[in-house]
Amino acid sequence: MQYIGIDLGTSSVKLLLMQSDGKILSSVSKDYPVSYPKPGWSEQNPEDWLRQSLAGLAELLETEPADKSQIRGIGIGGQMHGLVALDEHDNVIRPAILWNDGRTEQETVYLNTVIGTEKLSDCTGNIAFAGFTAPKILWMQKNEPEKFKAIRKIMLPKDYLVYKLTGAFTTDVSDASGMLLLDVKNRMWSEEMLKICGIDEEMLPEIRESYEIAGYLKKEIQESLGLSGAVVVVAGAGDNAAAAVGTGTVENGSCNISIGTSGTVFIACDDFTIGENHAIHAFGHANGRYHLMGCMLSAASCLKWWLEDILKTNDYRAEQQEIKGTGDNPVYFLPYLMGERTPHNDPNVRGAFLGLSLDTTRAQMVEAVLEGVSFALKDSMEIAKSLGIDIKKTTLCGGGAKSPIWREILANILDVEIEILETEEGPALGGAILAAVACGEYASVEDAAKAIVKVKETVLPDPEKALAYRKKYEVFRSLYPAIKGKI
Repeated sequence: MQYIGIDLGTSSVKLLLMQSDGKILSSVSKDYPVSYPKPGWSEQNPEDWLRQSLAGLAELLETEPADKSQIRGIGIGGQMHGLVALDEHDNVIRPAILWNDGRTEQETVYLNTVIGTEKLSDCTGNIAFAGFTAPKILWMQKNEPEKFKAIRKIMLPKDYLVYKLTGAFTTDVSDASGMLLLDVKNRMWSEEMLKICGIDEEMLPEIRESYEIAGYLKKEIQESLGLSGAVVVVAGAGDNAAAAVGTGTVENGSCNISIGTSGTVFIACDDFTIGENHAIHAFGHANGRYHLMGCMLSAASCLKWWLEDILKTNDYRAEQQEIKGTGDNPVYFLPYLMGERTPHNDPNVRGAFLGLSLDTTRAQMVEAVLEGVSFALKDSMEIAKSLGIDIKKTTLCGGGAKSPIWREILANILDVEIEILETEEGPALGGAILAAVACGEYASVEDAAKAIVKVKETVLPDPEKALAYRKKYEVFRSLYPAIKGKI
């Protein structure tokens, strides 16, 4: 049998075709625009997602390995937190407000101070962050009251795609966890949060587990694609949970780090756990359990900014050749180019270089960027350790994983083994795996991950370098309090 995985990203949708044994047969990608109508705003037209996803499906199914008679299921991993609002006729009321939109600072402050973090935690297990969906709903209620009154359905980006493909109005626990509307521990909508946001439960989708069937591909879509037999569409998952499935991060205590545009530390947990001061997110996982997640807003994008925008070069390899990675670089970099989520929850802080002198080299500044991002990821790891979670190793994915020196620096800063996988296909692979589980190819998400995910390389930490970085990290930790509110 064959399964399709879809990664509904911020700038493009990626689709892949997977055999039941996990072999990737082919993949395609389709771009769509992001609009920035005002400074700090980030929006998209949901209809673009549907149009390009259907075009991608058609192209994928015309590739030589595809066997239309063998397609049994589709799973979607998607960008989280976005607000998609439909009216009574299922028309999109306004462009979707995306995860990286910063307009909701006032609403976030209101939720955390007037409603209070203790009440938010009691209701959902989390506190408010500017990217979450609930502050976006409050913003729309205040700033677009007529459009707010027209809302009949509220959904997340990948749930809009599921709805258009099947007619099923559903979401999954992992994605819904990032809305600040879900009682994450009990996997149900929070009545109190719905009251706070001025919405009814009828406006929200039915909650499913990620590997459960949401519905079946609509007949007209199936016929247009030339598919025969019923094609399952699963509830799917938020992009981070889907990527975790695709990297095998499903067993209790297992960890995956992603260094993409943003950076994440994802830790699978059997039990619901809340970190001190809610500096780390407590969400549902795509395997039916839970996970902790730290998220930094600027990761590989820091390196891209420094090399391409400032140094005016695309030669990433050449710029990293002289980096030593020994922990004695005197330059520090704070990677807060877009503010920061974990652990600071500070949308106003900005990045900085410190420790510069007349003999500072170009290579030292590039190295400082790699170290600064790695230190910020360590912030999340340290929170998990404070909860008693002993992390000995982690998988690594994203664009940053392609840099050998960055992998080495990260292993030494975290002082853990880093595993590089044979196949890194992110949320799309996770979506395909979830579809295979739903169709009975595997008994559980864990069984599927064990069978499909393979390690090709392990990077071990060097004790001497790890010690040097441990000392440098203590200095790094002191820098955010020093610059908070000042730059």
